[in-house]
Amino acid sequence: MRVGEKEVSERAEIVARYSDLFTRQQLGALREAEVEAPEGDERERLYRLRKTCEAGLIAAELAEREDALENVILAARVEFKGEELPLRTAQARLAVLPSYPDREELGRLAADLSATFNDQRLEVLGAGEQLEAEVSGIEEPVERNEEEKGISLRELEGGVARASEAAESVYTRTREAWFERLLGPEREEMPSSYHVAYVRRLSPLEEIYTKERAVPICMDTLSRLGLDLESEPNIKLDLDDRPQKSPRACVIPSDPPQVVHLITRAQGGLHDYQAFLHEAGHALHYAGCDPALPYTFRNISRDHALTEIYSYILEAISREPGWHARYFELSDEEAAQNAEATVFIEALLFRRYAAKLQFELDFWNRFGEDGGTSGGYAERLTGATGVRYRSDGFLADMDAGFYSADYLRAWIRSAQLRAYLESEVGEGWWASKETGERLRALFAEGTRPSSEEIAGRIGFEPLDTGPLLSELGAA
Repeated sequence: MRVGEKEVSERAEIVARYSDLFTRQQLGALREAEVEAPEGDERERLYRLRKTCEAGLIAAELAEREDALENVILAARVEFKGEELPLRTAQARLAVLPSYPDREELGRLAADLSATFNDQRLEVLGAGEQLEAEVSGIEEPVERNEEEKGISLRELEGGVARASEAAESVYTRTREAWFERLLGPEREEMPSSYHVAYVRRLSPLEEIYTKERAVPICMDTLSRLGLDLESEPNIKLDLDDRPQKSPRACVIPSDPPQVVHLITRAQGGLHDYQAFLHEAGHALHYAGCDPALPYTFRNISRDHALTEIYSYILEAISREPGWHARYFELSDEEAAQNAEATVFIEALLFRRYAAKLQFELDFWNRFGEDGGTSGGYAERLTGATGVRYRSDGFLADMDAGFYSADYLRAWIRSAQLRAYLESEVGEGWWASKETGERLRALFAEGTRPSSEEIAGRIGFEPLDTGPLLSELGAA
Protein backbone atom coordinates (compact mmCIF):
# COMPACT_ATOMS: atom_id res chain seq x y z
CA MET A 1 0.00 0.00 0.00
CA ARG A 2 2.82 2.41 0.86
CA VAL A 3 4.59 1.71 -2.43
CA GLY A 4 1.42 2.34 -4.42
CA GLU A 5 0.70 -1.23 -5.52
CA LYS A 6 -2.62 -1.34 -3.66
CA GLU A 7 -5.44 1.17 -3.39
CA VAL A 8 -6.81 -0.13 -0.08
CA SER A 9 -5.09 -0.79 3.24
CA GLU A 10 -5.81 -4.25 4.67
CA ARG A 11 -3.67 -4.01 7.77
CA ALA A 12 -6.50 -5.08 10.07
CA GLU A 13 -7.04 -8.29 8.10
CA ILE A 14 -3.34 -9.14 8.25
CA VAL A 15 -3.14 -8.41 11.99
CA ALA A 16 -6.20 -10.58 12.62
CA ARG A 17 -4.63 -13.44 10.64
CA TYR A 18 -1.70 -13.49 13.07
CA SER A 19 -3.61 -12.72 16.24
CA ASP A 20 -1.64 -15.36 18.18
CA LEU A 21 1.65 -13.58 17.48
CA PHE A 22 1.34 -11.10 20.36
CA THR A 23 -0.72 -11.83 23.47
CA ARG A 24 -0.99 -10.49 27.01
CA GLN A 25 0.27 -13.86 28.26
CA GLN A 26 3.37 -13.58 26.10
CA LEU A 27 3.95 -10.02 27.31
CA GLY A 28 3.82 -11.22 30.92
CA ALA A 29 6.24 -14.06 30.18
CA LEU A 30 8.68 -11.68 28.50
CA ARG A 31 8.55 -9.31 31.47
CA GLU A 32 9.37 -12.15 33.87
CA ALA A 33 12.20 -13.44 31.68
CA GLU A 34 13.65 -9.96 31.31
CA VAL A 35 13.73 -9.39 35.06
CA GLU A 36 15.40 -12.74 35.65
CA ALA A 37 18.01 -12.38 32.87
CA PRO A 38 21.54 -11.24 33.78
CA GLU A 39 22.69 -7.78 32.71
CA GLY A 40 23.98 -7.73 29.16
CA ASP A 41 22.90 -8.84 25.71
CA GLU A 42 20.31 -11.36 26.87
CA ARG A 43 18.42 -8.84 28.98
CA GLU A 44 18.64 -6.30 26.17
CA ARG A 45 17.32 -8.89 23.69
CA LEU A 46 14.38 -9.68 25.95
CA TYR A 47 13.69 -5.98 26.51
CA ARG A 48 13.44 -5.40 22.77
CA LEU A 49 11.19 -8.43 22.35
CA ARG A 50 8.95 -7.12 25.11
CA LYS A 51 8.69 -3.70 23.46
CA THR A 52 7.90 -5.42 20.15
CA CYS A 53 5.17 -7.41 21.87
CA GLU A 54 3.74 -4.21 23.35
CA ALA A 55 3.74 -2.62 19.88
CA GLY A 56 2.04 -5.69 18.44
CA LEU A 57 -0.74 -5.58 21.02
CA ILE A 58 -1.29 -1.89 20.27
CA ALA A 59 -1.30 -2.55 16.52
CA ALA A 60 -3.97 -5.20 16.95
CA GLU A 61 -6.19 -2.75 18.80
CA LEU A 62 -5.65 0.11 16.35
CA ALA A 63 -5.51 -1.71 13.02
CA GLU A 64 -9.13 -1.16 11.99
CA ARG A 65 -9.05 2.54 12.87
CA GLU A 66 -5.70 3.00 11.12
CA ASP A 67 -7.05 1.24 8.03
CA ALA A 68 -10.08 3.50 8.00
CA LEU A 69 -7.89 6.60 8.22
CA GLU A 70 -5.41 5.39 5.62
CA ASN A 71 -8.12 4.39 3.19
CA VAL A 72 -9.97 7.69 3.39
CA ILE A 73 -6.68 9.49 2.71
CA LEU A 74 -5.93 7.17 -0.22
CA ALA A 75 -9.37 7.87 -1.64
CA ALA A 76 -9.03 11.65 -1.30
CA ARG A 77 -8.68 13.66 -4.49
CA VAL A 78 -7.52 17.20 -5.21
CA GLU A 79 -9.01 19.07 -8.16
CA PHE A 80 -6.31 21.17 -9.80
CA LYS A 81 -6.51 22.86 -13.20
CA GLY A 82 -9.15 20.46 -14.47
CA GLU A 83 -7.33 17.36 -13.22
CA GLU A 84 -8.31 15.11 -10.33
CA LEU A 85 -5.20 14.06 -8.38
CA PRO A 86 -4.81 11.58 -5.50
CA LEU A 87 -3.67 13.53 -2.44
CA ARG A 88 -0.26 11.82 -2.44
CA THR A 89 0.22 12.61 -6.12
CA ALA A 90 -0.64 16.26 -5.44
CA GLN A 91 1.89 16.37 -2.61
CA ALA A 92 4.56 14.77 -4.82
CA ARG A 93 3.83 17.18 -7.68
CA LEU A 94 4.71 20.18 -5.48
CA ALA A 95 8.36 19.21 -5.89
CA VAL A 96 8.28 19.57 -9.66
CA LEU A 97 5.81 22.36 -10.50
CA PRO A 98 7.90 25.17 -12.04
CA SER A 99 5.36 27.97 -11.45
CA TYR A 100 5.41 29.67 -8.04
CA PRO A 101 1.67 30.61 -8.19
CA ASP A 102 0.77 27.06 -9.26
CA ARG A 103 2.69 25.59 -6.33
CA GLU A 104 1.00 28.01 -3.99
CA GLU A 105 -2.43 27.03 -5.29
CA LEU A 106 -1.85 23.27 -5.32
CA GLY A 107 -0.13 23.39 -1.93
CA ARG A 108 -3.10 25.19 -0.41
CA LEU A 109 -5.58 22.76 -1.94
CA ALA A 110 -3.62 19.72 -0.74
CA ALA A 111 -3.12 21.16 2.74
CA ASP A 112 -6.80 22.09 3.04
CA LEU A 113 -7.81 18.55 2.10
CA SER A 114 -5.22 16.94 4.39
CA ALA A 115 -6.42 19.03 7.34
CA THR A 116 -9.94 17.60 6.99
CA PHE A 117 -8.58 14.31 8.36
CA ASN A 118 -7.18 15.87 11.53
CA ASP A 119 -10.04 14.73 13.76
CA GLN A 120 -9.48 11.12 12.68
CA ARG A 121 -5.72 11.47 13.06
CA LEU A 122 -6.15 12.82 16.57
CA GLU A 123 -8.58 10.06 17.50
CA VAL A 124 -6.11 7.36 16.38
CA LEU A 125 -3.22 9.19 18.07
CA GLY A 126 -5.12 9.48 21.35
CA ALA A 127 -6.17 5.83 21.30
CA GLY A 128 -2.60 4.77 20.64
CA GLU A 129 -1.28 6.93 23.47
CA GLN A 130 -3.78 5.44 25.91
CA LEU A 131 -2.83 1.91 24.89
CA GLU A 132 0.91 2.63 25.11
CA ALA A 133 0.53 3.95 28.63
CA GLU A 134 -1.47 0.90 29.64
CA VAL A 135 0.71 -1.86 28.15
CA SER A 136 4.06 -0.24 29.05
CA GLY A 137 3.11 0.75 32.58
CA ILE A 138 4.59 4.23 32.00
CA GLU A 139 1.85 6.84 31.85
CA GLU A 140 3.83 9.92 30.82
CA PRO A 141 4.69 9.84 27.08
CA VAL A 142 7.98 11.76 27.25
CA GLU A 143 9.21 9.59 30.12
CA ARG A 144 8.15 6.46 28.22
CA ASN A 145 10.12 7.45 25.12
CA GLU A 146 13.16 8.46 27.16
CA GLU A 147 13.14 5.06 28.85
CA GLU A 148 13.02 3.25 25.51
CA LYS A 149 15.66 5.41 23.79
CA GLY A 150 17.88 5.45 26.86
CA ILE A 151 18.45 9.21 26.66
CA SER A 152 17.10 12.48 28.03
CA LEU A 153 14.96 14.13 25.36
CA ARG A 154 15.17 17.45 27.20
CA GLU A 155 18.98 17.33 27.20
CA LEU A 156 18.94 16.52 23.50
CA GLU A 157 16.50 19.36 22.85
CA GLY A 158 18.77 21.76 24.74
CA GLY A 159 21.83 20.67 22.76
CA VAL A 160 20.22 20.97 19.34
CA ALA A 161 18.53 24.26 20.29
CA ARG A 162 21.92 25.75 21.12
CA ALA A 163 23.36 24.43 17.84
CA SER A 164 20.40 25.79 15.88
CA GLU A 165 20.87 29.19 17.48
CA ALA A 166 24.61 29.14 16.74
CA ALA A 167 23.83 28.44 13.06
CA GLU A 168 21.14 31.13 12.79
CA SER A 169 23.17 33.97 11.33
CA VAL A 170 24.86 31.90 8.63
CA TYR A 171 21.57 30.18 7.84
CA THR A 172 19.71 33.48 7.49
CA ARG A 173 22.38 34.84 5.17
CA THR A 174 22.45 31.81 2.88
CA ARG A 175 18.65 31.46 2.99
CA GLU A 176 18.09 34.84 1.39
CA ALA A 177 20.56 34.09 -1.39
CA TRP A 178 19.23 30.62 -2.15
CA PHE A 179 15.54 31.49 -1.87
CA GLU A 180 16.17 34.24 -4.41
CA ARG A 181 17.89 31.81 -6.77
CA LEU A 182 15.53 28.86 -6.25
CA LEU A 183 12.17 30.61 -5.94
CA GLY A 184 12.79 33.65 -8.10
CA PRO A 185 11.40 37.18 -8.01
CA GLU A 186 7.78 36.00 -7.62
CA ARG A 187 8.44 34.68 -4.15
CA GLU A 188 6.92 36.23 -1.06
CA GLU A 189 9.22 37.67 1.57
CA MET A 190 8.34 34.63 3.67
CA PRO A 191 7.31 31.80 1.34
CA SER A 192 4.88 29.13 2.48
CA SER A 193 5.91 25.57 3.28
CA TYR A 194 4.27 24.47 0.02
CA HIS A 195 7.57 25.36 -1.70
CA VAL A 196 9.93 23.37 0.56
CA ALA A 197 9.86 20.21 -1.60
CA TYR A 198 10.70 22.31 -4.65
CA VAL A 199 13.55 24.02 -2.78
CA ARG A 200 14.89 20.67 -1.50
CA ARG A 201 14.95 19.39 -5.06
CA LEU A 202 17.08 22.40 -6.12
CA SER A 203 14.79 22.50 -9.13
CA PRO A 204 16.52 25.30 -11.08
CA LEU A 205 19.52 22.93 -11.25
CA GLU A 206 17.49 19.96 -12.53
CA GLU A 207 19.13 20.05 -15.98
CA ILE A 208 22.37 19.15 -14.22
CA TYR A 209 20.94 16.59 -11.78
CA THR A 210 18.71 14.67 -14.17
CA LYS A 211 16.31 11.94 -13.12
CA GLU A 212 17.81 9.48 -15.59
CA ARG A 213 21.36 9.66 -14.23
CA ALA A 214 20.48 9.37 -10.54
CA VAL A 215 20.68 5.59 -10.16
CA PRO A 216 23.88 4.98 -12.22
CA ILE A 217 25.73 7.86 -10.55
CA CYS A 218 24.71 6.79 -7.06
CA MET A 219 25.65 3.19 -7.85
CA ASP A 220 29.10 4.31 -9.02
CA THR A 221 29.47 6.55 -5.97
CA LEU A 222 28.85 3.59 -3.69
CA SER A 223 31.11 1.27 -5.70
CA ARG A 224 34.04 3.65 -5.13
CA LEU A 225 33.55 2.95 -1.42
CA GLY A 226 33.57 -0.77 -2.15
CA LEU A 227 29.82 -0.91 -1.45
CA ASP A 228 28.52 -2.55 -4.61
CA LEU A 229 24.75 -2.26 -4.43
CA GLU A 230 24.23 -3.79 -7.88
CA SER A 231 25.85 -7.08 -6.86
CA GLU A 232 23.96 -7.24 -3.56
CA PRO A 233 21.15 -9.77 -4.23
CA ASN A 234 19.53 -9.26 -0.83
CA ILE A 235 18.61 -5.63 -1.54
CA LYS A 236 15.46 -5.37 -3.64
CA LEU A 237 15.16 -2.05 -5.49
CA ASP A 238 11.77 -0.45 -6.14
CA LEU A 239 12.40 2.67 -8.22
CA ASP A 240 9.09 2.78 -10.13
CA ASP A 241 6.79 5.82 -10.15
CA ARG A 242 3.18 4.98 -9.22
CA PRO A 243 0.35 7.47 -8.55
CA GLN A 244 -0.30 6.29 -4.98
CA LYS A 245 3.34 5.63 -4.08
CA SER A 246 4.46 7.73 -1.15
CA PRO A 247 6.85 10.48 -2.26
CA ARG A 248 8.90 9.78 0.86
CA ALA A 249 11.69 7.27 0.14
CA CYS A 250 12.17 4.44 2.62
CA VAL A 251 13.75 1.07 3.36
CA ILE A 252 11.72 -1.90 4.60
CA PRO A 253 14.01 -4.55 6.15
CA SER A 254 11.70 -7.55 5.90
CA ASP A 255 14.25 -10.15 6.99
CA PRO A 256 17.77 -8.75 7.20
CA PRO A 257 20.27 -9.54 5.87
CA GLN A 258 18.41 -11.75 3.35
CA VAL A 259 15.48 -9.51 2.32
CA VAL A 260 15.77 -5.71 2.37
CA HIS A 261 13.62 -3.42 0.19
CA LEU A 262 14.89 0.01 -0.94
CA ILE A 263 12.07 2.23 -2.21
CA THR A 264 12.34 5.64 -3.86
CA ARG A 265 10.17 7.76 -6.14
CA ALA A 266 12.46 9.79 -8.38
CA GLN A 267 11.17 13.08 -9.75
CA GLY A 268 14.32 14.75 -11.01
CA GLY A 269 16.70 17.13 -9.26
CA LEU A 270 19.48 16.65 -6.74
CA HIS A 271 17.10 15.38 -4.08
CA ASP A 272 16.75 12.12 -6.06
CA TYR A 273 20.47 11.51 -5.62
CA GLN A 274 20.41 12.43 -1.95
CA ALA A 275 17.36 10.27 -1.24
CA PHE A 276 18.92 7.29 -3.01
CA LEU A 277 22.21 7.61 -1.12
CA HIS A 278 20.33 8.12 2.15
CA GLU A 279 18.19 5.00 1.71
CA ALA A 280 21.19 3.04 0.43
CA GLY A 281 22.79 3.67 3.82
CA HIS A 282 19.84 2.00 5.53
CA ALA A 283 19.72 -0.86 3.03
CA LEU A 284 23.46 -1.60 3.22
CA HIS A 285 23.31 -1.50 7.01
CA TYR A 286 20.54 -4.09 7.21
CA ALA A 287 21.88 -6.24 4.36
CA GLY A 288 25.38 -6.07 5.85
CA CYS A 289 24.52 -7.28 9.33
CA ASP A 290 26.01 -10.55 10.56
CA PRO A 291 23.48 -13.32 9.73
CA ALA A 292 24.61 -15.17 12.87
CA LEU A 293 23.14 -12.43 15.07
CA PRO A 294 19.81 -13.16 16.76
CA TYR A 295 16.90 -11.75 14.75
CA THR A 296 16.43 -9.20 17.52
CA PHE A 297 19.86 -7.68 16.81
CA ARG A 298 19.37 -7.85 13.05
CA ASN A 299 16.07 -6.03 12.84
CA ILE A 300 14.78 -4.72 16.18
CA SER A 301 16.13 -1.59 17.84
CA ARG A 302 15.13 0.75 20.63
CA ASP A 303 14.87 3.56 18.08
CA HIS A 304 16.09 4.57 14.63
CA ALA A 305 19.02 6.77 15.63
CA LEU A 306 21.65 4.12 14.84
CA THR A 307 20.63 3.25 11.28
CA GLU A 308 20.08 6.93 10.47
CA ILE A 309 23.81 7.50 11.06
CA TYR A 310 24.64 5.32 8.09
CA SER A 311 22.04 6.91 5.83
CA TYR A 312 23.23 10.41 6.74
CA ILE A 313 26.92 9.64 6.21
CA LEU A 314 26.28 8.37 2.67
CA GLU A 315 23.95 11.28 1.89
CA ALA A 316 26.75 13.60 3.08
CA ILE A 317 28.73 12.64 -0.02
CA SER A 318 26.36 14.89 -1.99
CA ARG A 319 27.72 17.85 -0.01
CA GLU A 320 31.29 17.26 -1.23
CA PRO A 321 32.32 19.72 -4.00
CA GLY A 322 34.54 17.01 -5.47
CA TRP A 323 31.54 14.73 -5.99
CA HIS A 324 29.70 17.44 -7.94
CA ALA A 325 32.80 18.10 -10.05
CA ARG A 326 33.45 14.42 -10.77
CA TYR A 327 29.99 13.42 -11.97
CA PHE A 328 28.47 16.57 -13.44
CA GLU A 329 31.30 18.19 -15.40
CA LEU A 330 31.24 21.34 -13.29
CA SER A 331 34.08 23.79 -12.74
CA ASP A 332 35.51 23.93 -9.24
CA GLU A 333 33.61 27.17 -8.67
CA GLU A 334 30.30 25.71 -9.87
CA ALA A 335 30.82 22.53 -7.85
CA ALA A 336 31.54 24.54 -4.71
CA GLN A 337 28.45 26.68 -5.24
CA ASN A 338 26.15 23.68 -5.73
CA ALA A 339 27.67 21.94 -2.72
CA GLU A 340 26.92 25.09 -0.73
CA ALA A 341 23.27 24.73 -1.78
CA THR A 342 23.16 21.24 -0.24
CA VAL A 343 24.62 22.63 2.98
CA PHE A 344 21.89 25.28 3.02
CA ILE A 345 19.23 22.57 2.61
CA GLU A 346 20.84 20.59 5.42
CA ALA A 347 20.77 23.65 7.69
CA LEU A 348 17.11 24.28 6.84
CA LEU A 349 16.16 20.69 7.68
CA PHE A 350 18.22 20.57 10.87
CA ARG A 351 16.67 23.78 12.18
CA ARG A 352 13.22 22.56 11.17
CA TYR A 353 13.66 19.30 13.10
CA ALA A 354 15.10 21.06 16.13
CA ALA A 355 11.92 23.17 16.22
CA LYS A 356 9.80 20.09 15.56
CA LEU A 357 11.30 18.30 18.58
CA GLN A 358 10.57 21.33 20.75
CA PHE A 359 6.96 21.37 19.57
CA GLU A 360 6.50 17.63 20.07
CA LEU A 361 7.88 17.77 23.62
CA ASP A 362 5.43 20.56 24.42
CA PHE A 363 2.59 18.71 22.65
CA TRP A 364 3.06 15.51 24.63
CA ASN A 365 3.72 17.29 27.93
CA ARG A 366 0.30 18.94 27.74
CA PHE A 367 -1.49 16.10 25.94
CA GLY A 368 -3.08 14.78 29.14
CA GLU A 369 -4.63 18.19 29.77
CA ASP A 370 -5.70 19.41 26.32
CA GLY A 371 -5.92 16.19 24.28
CA GLY A 372 -3.50 17.40 21.61
CA THR A 373 -3.44 20.89 20.14
CA SER A 374 -1.37 22.70 17.51
CA GLY A 375 -0.10 25.37 19.92
CA GLY A 376 3.45 26.41 19.00
CA TYR A 377 3.76 24.29 15.86
CA ALA A 378 3.53 27.00 13.22
CA GLU A 379 5.33 29.55 15.37
CA ARG A 380 8.33 27.33 16.13
CA LEU A 381 8.81 25.94 12.61
CA THR A 382 8.24 29.28 10.90
CA GLY A 383 10.69 31.03 13.23
CA ALA A 384 13.37 28.39 12.70
CA THR A 385 13.16 28.15 8.91
CA GLY A 386 11.87 31.48 7.62
CA VAL A 387 9.19 29.44 5.85
CA ARG A 388 5.51 29.94 6.73
CA TYR A 389 3.93 26.82 8.22
CA ARG A 390 0.21 26.25 8.78
CA SER A 391 -0.90 25.35 12.28
CA ASP A 392 -3.31 22.70 10.99
CA GLY A 393 -0.44 20.71 9.48
CA PHE A 394 0.84 19.59 12.88
CA LEU A 395 -0.67 16.08 12.88
CA ALA A 396 0.30 15.16 9.32
CA ASP A 397 3.85 16.25 10.25
CA MET A 398 4.13 14.11 13.38
CA ASP A 399 6.05 10.83 13.25
CA ALA A 400 5.56 8.21 15.94
CA GLY A 401 7.95 7.68 18.82
CA PHE A 402 9.77 11.03 18.68
CA TYR A 403 11.43 10.07 15.39
CA SER A 404 12.50 13.73 15.20
CA ALA A 405 14.85 13.01 18.11
CA ASP A 406 16.38 10.07 16.22
CA TYR A 407 16.99 12.23 13.16
CA LEU A 408 18.65 14.90 15.29
CA ARG A 409 20.89 12.38 17.04
CA ALA A 410 21.87 11.04 13.62
CA TRP A 411 22.67 14.56 12.37
CA ILE A 412 25.05 15.02 15.29
CA ARG A 413 26.53 11.54 15.01
CA SER A 414 27.04 11.46 11.25
CA ALA A 415 28.91 14.79 11.44
CA GLN A 416 31.09 13.26 14.15
CA LEU A 417 31.64 10.17 11.99
CA ARG A 418 32.52 12.33 9.00
CA ALA A 419 35.07 14.26 11.09
CA TYR A 420 36.49 10.93 12.28
CA LEU A 421 36.74 9.57 8.74
CA GLU A 422 38.41 12.76 7.51
CA SER A 423 41.04 12.43 10.26
CA GLU A 424 41.55 8.67 9.72
CA VAL A 425 41.10 8.29 5.96
CA GLY A 426 41.60 11.83 4.67
CA GLU A 427 39.61 14.44 2.77
CA GLY A 428 38.86 11.90 0.07
CA TRP A 429 36.99 9.70 2.57
CA TRP A 430 33.90 9.82 0.35
CA ALA A 431 35.59 7.90 -2.48
CA SER A 432 37.83 5.56 -0.48
CA LYS A 433 37.44 1.81 -0.09
CA GLU A 434 38.87 2.18 3.43
CA THR A 435 35.73 4.15 4.34
CA GLY A 436 33.64 1.29 2.97
CA GLU A 437 35.58 -1.24 5.04
CA ARG A 438 35.06 0.77 8.22
CA LEU A 439 31.35 1.13 7.47
CA ARG A 440 30.97 -2.58 6.73
CA ALA A 441 32.46 -3.36 10.15
CA LEU A 442 29.76 -1.16 11.72
CA PHE A 443 27.00 -2.65 9.54
CA ALA A 444 27.95 -6.15 10.72
CA GLU A 445 26.87 -5.27 14.26
CA GLY A 446 23.28 -4.93 13.10
CA THR A 447 21.02 -2.99 15.43
CA ARG A 448 22.82 -3.99 18.64
CA PRO A 449 24.74 -0.75 19.49
CA SER A 450 23.15 2.56 20.39
CA SER A 451 23.94 5.81 18.61
CA GLU A 452 25.63 7.05 21.77
CA GLU A 453 27.92 3.99 21.87
CA ILE A 454 29.15 4.86 18.37
CA ALA A 455 29.98 8.39 19.55
CA GLY A 456 32.18 7.03 22.32
CA ARG A 457 34.02 4.70 19.97
CA ILE A 458 35.05 7.50 17.63
CA GLY A 459 36.05 9.84 20.44
CA PHE A 460 33.09 12.18 20.88
CA GLU A 461 30.59 13.06 23.57
CA PRO A 462 27.02 12.28 22.46
CA LEU A 463 25.92 15.93 22.36
CA ASP A 464 29.11 17.39 20.86
CA THR A 465 27.66 19.47 18.01
CA GLY A 466 31.00 21.01 17.03
CA PRO A 467 31.43 18.85 13.89
CA LEU A 468 27.84 19.56 12.84
CA LEU A 469 28.25 23.31 13.22
CA SER A 470 31.48 23.08 11.22
CA GLU A 471 29.60 21.31 8.40
CA LEU A 472 26.91 23.97 8.46
CA GLY A 473 29.52 26.73 8.20
CA ALA A 474 28.76 28.05 11.68
CA ALA A 475 32.00 27.10 13.44
